[in-house]
Amino acid sequence: MKQMIVHCTQHITRMALLDNGSLVEYAAERDQQQGLVGSYYKGRVMNVLPGMQAAFVDIGQKKNAFLYVDDVLHPHLEKQPEVKPSIETLLQPGQEIVVQVRKEPRGGKGARVTTHYTLPGRWMVYMPFAEYVGVSKKISRESERARLKGIGERLRRREEGLIMRTVSEDEPAGAVEGDLSFLRAQWEMIVRRAQETVAPALLHSDLSIVQRFIRDAFNPQRDELTIDSAKAVREAEAFLNDMAPGKYKPVQLYHGQESIFTAFGVQEQLHRSFGRKITLEGGATLIWDETEALTVIDVNTAQYTGGSTLEETVTRTNLLAAEEIGRLIRLRDTGGIIIIDFIDMQRDEHRRMVTERLEGVISRDRTQTHILGWTHLGLLEMTRKKARHDSAGFAPVICQCCGGTGKVGAWLE
Repeated sequence: MKQMIVHCTQHITRMALLDNGSLVEYAAERDQQQGLVGSYYKGRVMNVLPGMQAAFVDIGQKKNAFLYVDDVLHPHLEKQPEVKPSIETLLQPGQEIVVQVRKEPRGGKGARVTTHYTLPGRWMVYMPFAEYVGVSKKISRESERARLKGIGERLRRREEGLIMRTVSEDEPAGAVEGDLSFLRAQWEMIVRRAQETVAPALLHSDLSIVQRFIRDAFNPQRDELTIDSAKAVREAEAFLNDMAPGKYKPVQLYHGQESIFTAFGVQEQLHRSFGRKITLEGGATLIWDETEALTVIDVNTAQYTGGSTLEETVTRTNLLAAEEIGRLIRLRDTGGIIIIDFIDMQRDEHRRMVTERLEGVISRDRTQTHILGWTHLGLLEMTRKKARHDSAGFAPVICQCCGGTGKVGAWLE
């Protein structure tokens, strides 16, 4: 069973998702500073750079957004030209264009935007110009995949594209059709606003943090939702009633004296999961070093001696580490290239067991993740997409003396 715990303060909403008591997702959002990902803007092209095959678009933010040529071409790969055209033939400075944010601005970079528009619903993702129907790869039964694809082909109009989400498995056609009608109305509203406004302008914002998690990761009939704000409870129940009328568990209002995160054990798990050194059951440790593009995770046996032979001890340690790494990657929203330095194993069978354990955990992650395999040096290489940057997230303060390394340089005399 999953529990969604929401802590509301005057300026910040914090959300934690527990799976059988284990913290698997966490996010936070400041009031009036909702994330940009998923939002639509009417922007103005400021610069076109043929050498980069990209353009910079003013969407009204501090930094101009970045639009790559691939995000201007047709969203269906089979309908794109064999030879990629120059960005200059597609966009001109001063041109007004509707874009959707794919990645939050971060550091000195502006947001990444696209014209491959998507609107996620409960059962599907609506793409107004994609011209195809896809089915989530996590739906394995071929008969169900064929059924959902048939429903999508019957419902979509000429230019539309649909992706049937994992939660649509075994859902009746009527529920899917209702979702599509709602998403079409949203798109028509965006188009209408784009015609009536002058760039740069916000056309449509994505849902709030609580609504997003209800839509994407919450089963209204089985999972529990507890919030410590009466206002937020009313808003969540109104959203649930629109999404699943009469088919959801009542939202619980927390009345306890101590913080809701403390009462449900969330705060303790946050502190244990976001450090550089993470101790596993039995005493093994992970050392977690993260940069913007690359994360390196080192596995150590430390005090763990759980096997009768060295190979057995190492394999058990790596299996424990694989399970925890899969959970932490999702919890910490780690993105980019991820290199895991497991303890050396002698047998290919054991390496395969570790890979399968990690695959089993990340299969529950809604974010696109790929395990690429073992390198010649015995490192496991994987990648994970990261789109949303939560400015109000759980972020420890970096020491100004050592920069978080634990080391301070000194001149030797």
